[in-house]
Amino acid sequence: MNYFRDKVALVTGSSSGLGRVIANGFAEAGAKLVIVGLESSDVERASGELTSAGHEAIGLTADLTCQREVDDLFAKAAGHFGRLDVLVNNAGRSMRGKVLDTTPEQFRDLMELNLLATVRCTRAAVPHLLAARGHLVNIGSLASKSASRWVGAYPATKHALAAYSQQLRLELGPRGLHVLLVCPGPIAREDDRLYPLEGLEGVPDRARRPGAGVKVGAIAPQRLTRAILRACQRRKPEIVMPAKARLLFAIAQLFPSLGDWIVLKKT
Repeated sequence: MNYFRDKVALVTGSSSGLGRVIANGFAEAGAKLVIVGLESSDVERASGELTSAGHEAIGLTADLTCQREVDDLFAKAAGHFGRLDVLVNNAGRSMRGKVLDTTPEQFRDLMELNLLATVRCTRAAVPHLLAARGHLVNIGSLASKSASRWVGAYPATKHALAAYSQQLRLELGPRGLHVLLVCPGPIAREDDRLYPLEGLEGVPDRARRPGAGVKVGAIAPQRLTRAILRACQRRKPEIVMPAKARLLFAIAQLFPSLGDWIVLKKT
């Protein structure tokens, strides 16, 4: 993909899991990469593998819940490459738990990473992205569109991410920023979770599985990455995968009771 050649992409949470696959996809398309993670050993390993494969990449560690570290991260990235064309807000985590057993503190902590870290990174990146008419990619979930059982605070954080993405599209789209919200079902994992799921007590066994037991097939991360690259080139506002989930979301908006019934049957 010549479109991404020599562009600079920063992917948060890219030392493992989906983020690492996304970073690899941008690198293979010709982009220069900033790998971002919390554990220095994992960051060094991921960025080292890219450079060993002939790609241009640096690895930076940052706690995205800390404004000072976020500011330092983007200053270092811009200082090294001189520009930023793509920000992928991928860092985040899921959880399990009955909603009434989920404490306000757990809601706050998950919101801190799943939403507010994205807000911090976006604010730091937008001046560079506007200058490049670049791309902001927010990794949401099917839970950005529809809640389900046994996932604690997770849907609330991902619904908030969807609203934030739309606000950015409305306010900054006319100024040249492309904002893409990515809403996938469960992702097939190639490695173990960096951090284990929390809140498994009292949760049915079926809800402990990826996607909290939603009855859709796991999505290959490489397939999702290819869809993200295409959507950036076409400046699409949203990806929902599997696409058939859009029907549920439309039904739920028009007929909430029917939407709830379908969710109960499919999770």
